[in-house]
Amino acid sequence: MKKLHIAMIHDIVCSWCPIGYENIRAAINKLDIDVNFHFLPYELNPDMDEKGELIEAYFTHHMRWTEAQLFNYQKSLVKTAEEANVSIDFSKRKYYYNTRKAHLLMHLAEKTNQQEALNRLFIKAYFSEGRDVSNTSHLLQMAEAIGLNKTNVETAFTSPQLNQELDKKTERYSAFEISSVPAFIINNNVLISGSNSVPFFEKALFKLINEPNIEPKYAG
Repeated sequence: MKKLHIAMIHDIVCSWCPIGYENIRAAINKLDIDVNFHFLPYELNPDMDEKGELIEAYFTHHMRWTEAQLFNYQKSLVKTAEEANVSIDFSKRKYYYNTRKAHLLMHLAEKTNQQEALNRLFIKAYFSEGRDVSNTSHLLQMAEAIGLNKTNVETAFTSPQLNQELDKKTERYSAFEISSVPAFIINNNVLISGSNSVPFFEKALFKLINEPNIEPKYAG
């Protein structure tokens, strides 16, 4: 069985990231291929303070959307998410948050091969339950749920070394000029952008498996 290395570029609060994750995972399962799956950090709002910002206010102030535009977008998003078996509850998920500490936790989880388990916890906690993913107590609860040491996690949030390691991860996709997430780097040289459908991912991954010498840097 051929093995693929997939690095998913994502943000914890990105609405389309869990959709993309579930769809590419479904494609992987259908193809029955061996995948080494990792996550790379992309902070959509690195300067956002710890209080976060109401999603409604964010779209009004930054995107200049009307209430009707936001309502229609969220309605469509929820439907698309449901098709990917992702639950987004906007009655609970009301805020965008700074995700620096959440990405540090994801980075720490990689050291024990628990990134995917933690990612699923983040999807449930934020999109279904609306939990504050910048809150240290919430992050510690999720860390403990997958068996990470509480003291190590608390130290990670302020560790200069781990922060530098996290920043260095962005260098792994700098050459691809990423402007939106999710995006997926396959075998370090092929980029697939967007959440896409299961059949789309299935076709793209099948092609990469059967054409190992494929040259294009971008796919999709």
